[in-house]
Amino acid sequence: MSSTDPVEAVDLALTAIARYGRPDLDERLRHARTRVLDGRTRVLVVGEFKQGKSMLVNGLVGAPVCPTFDDIATAVPTVVRHAEKVTITLVRDTERVEIPADELADHVCEQGNPGNRAGWSHVEVGVPRPILDGGLEIVDTPGVGGLQSVHGAATMSALPSADAVLLVSDTSQEYTAPEMEFLRHAASVCPTVACVLTKNDLYPEWERIVELNRGHLAAAGVSAEIFPVSSTLRWHAVLHSDTDANTESGFPALVGYLRRRVLGQADRIARRGVIHDVVAVTDQVAGSLRAELLAQQNPESAAELLRGLTAAQAQATALKERSARWQQTLNDGVADLNADIDYDLRDRMREISRLAEDELLAAGDPTKVWEQFSGWVQQEVAGAAAANFVWATQRARYLAQQVAEHFSTDRDQLLPALRNDPSDALASVRRMVAPSDEAWGLGNKALTGMKGGYMGMLMFGMLGTFLGFALINPVGIAAGIVMGGKTIGDERKRLITKRQNEAKTAARRYVDDVTFQVGKDSRDRLRAVQRDLRNHFTEQAEQLKRTLAESQQAAERAVKASQGERDARKAEIPAELEARAVVRRQVRALLPRAAPAAKAAVPA
Repeated sequence: MSSTDPVEAVDLALTAIARYGRPDLDERLRHARTRVLDGRTRVLVVGEFKQGKSMLVNGLVGAPVCPTFDDIATAVPTVVRHAEKVTITLVRDTERVEIPADELADHVCEQGNPGNRAGWSHVEVGVPRPILDGGLEIVDTPGVGGLQSVHGAATMSALPSADAVLLVSDTSQEYTAPEMEFLRHAASVCPTVACVLTKNDLYPEWERIVELNRGHLAAAGVSAEIFPVSSTLRWHAVLHSDTDANTESGFPALVGYLRRRVLGQADRIARRGVIHDVVAVTDQVAGSLRAELLAQQNPESAAELLRGLTAAQAQATALKERSARWQQTLNDGVADLNADIDYDLRDRMREISRLAEDELLAAGDPTKVWEQFSGWVQQEVAGAAAANFVWATQRARYLAQQVAEHFSTDRDQLLPALRNDPSDALASVRRMVAPSDEAWGLGNKALTGMKGGYMGMLMFGMLGTFLGFALINPVGIAAGIVMGGKTIGDERKRLITKRQNEAKTAARRYVDDVTFQVGKDSRDRLRAVQRDLRNHFTEQAEQLKRTLAESQQAAERAVKASQGERDARKAEIPAELEARAVVRRQVRALLPRAAPAAKAAVPA
């Protein structure tokens, strides 16, 4: 067997345990084989609006897989992966529609599909490119509205499903506060984060911007490499096979990073998973053989061996009960997590509601600043929802570690992959409705002033008649003018107050809707985490229980066997144990493997 082929290692282990009739262990190995064969390394390309994300993806792949325009943004995520021929597929729920390459821009860009009104979840682009051949999957995410927008919140929710994140920002300025906040969140839930600074061919001060950004990363405690690149030079190098331009573009360093750190790290993780599964399975089979061998060699100690196996089996059986400590830890942990996440979400949303009301009172007439105000509310809400999701992800992983401690101190090896699909909770939220803008033109003001002036003039004119003045007199006219102006002012205040109340109601309704949708999504995700952990550890307990039962039965058979049968088995068992040991030695040879070297040549 090749020492670098995980699939062959699993197949060898399947052959080695086939004769022992353990379908549970056989299924575990087949799942490991499926993970190796189907495993993809997903890289999210994220960033603010018009920072050069699509051009970067095109430069990495060496093909125009993502439409690029100077003034038109991407509206639909584009997933680029390896294929034998060029294929483009639009995906919406269970619907998949293949389209020609020249129609791609009509579906993924704001001009042809504004706000993704078609409702496509993503677009899959398959191209035959060497960089994608190792399972690399590059996702070009929408940047419409920035990292604090609804798109940004959806991107944040996709972080746990990514193997790496590339934050793209051009070198026109140093990192903004939203970009630094995103980097902090990304580094907390994603194993690999890198920063790509684009358009260094356009800005002479790009080296100073790179150093400033390094300082920002160090101050924030974010460990991420920075790659300054020029997608324009890269594309020129691709078209003209210009090696010098390719080197100057900065892309070879980025490609090398993806091969070495991202693909290499994912490969090492996959190999460690195969090693763990194969060693665990062969050890369980070997445990039964060792128990049988001990009973064959020393029948007098078989009774003590059986007592130990019976006690161990009782403990394994207890792990499957609902009253088991790990079950209690899981159930209590999920209940506490649900309460904490819900409280955190509501607390963040209440603070946004309070700030929104303060902003409205300070702004005066909300109809004059509605676009800015509604945009601010949506950004704050999206940021709060994203932060709540990141915290929930971190807490769920910590809970998984706590549950794993009941089984083994080797927690990393026992934990299942808790990966979630990107959240679309905010996509279900209705937009904020602007307050009514009643007509308040010159005619309305004149009519309102005349009403107030008439009442003032009449009131003071009647008072003047008691003093011997005429009904219409200078005092009455002056009072009418004052009362008319006051009536106009009062009506203006009334209209502004009404609009402010309507704006407050719209903001509260929007925040409540987000709280409802995101809260439901969080509860669903936590229930899925609970089911995944419960099923995973139940399978662990079932395998352990069956292995101990097999060991007990093997020991009992050894006690009842004749002398001839004992002699034959004492000769066979060491050979079987050695065969299991050979499988373990070979599978452990999977891990020491040099990372593939970065290629400096221009990709085909």
